[in-house]
Amino acid sequence: MKKQWIARRIAGAIVIALAAITVFGFLVMLLWNALIPDLFHGPVVTFWQAVGIVVLSHILLRGWGPWHRGHFWRHDRWKHRLEEKLSAMTPEEREKFKEEWRRRCGWSPADTTEKSA
Repeated sequence: MKKQWIARRIAGAIVIALAAITVFGFLVMLLWNALIPDLFHGPVVTFWQAVGIVVLSHILLRGWGPWHRGHFWRHDRWKHRLEEKLSAMTPEEREKFKEEWRRRCGWSPADTTEKSA
C-alpha cells in the first residue's frame, strides 16, 4: 500500500514537472517572440530554446541549492515548532502522538528505537 502511494506521488510529481516545463516554455516563447523581435530586432526562439532560457534564468537567478530559498530556515522552524509541541505534552500524550505517526508512516517498532542521549 505504501509503495503504491509513493509510486503515485512520484508519477504525479513527474507529470506536474512536465506540465510546468511545457507551460513556462510556451509562455516564454510567446512573450519573447511577441516582444524581442519587434523591440530589439532580436531572433525568434523555438520552444526548446525558450525552455533553455527558463532553465538558464533559474540557474542564474535562483541557483540549484536549497540554501538560496531558505529551506534550511523553514526546516529548522518546523522542527522547533514540533519540539515545542512535544515538550508541552504529557508523557502519555507524547507516546500516543508517536504511535499515531508510526501507524501513519508505516514504521515498524524496530525502526523506532530511541537514541540515548
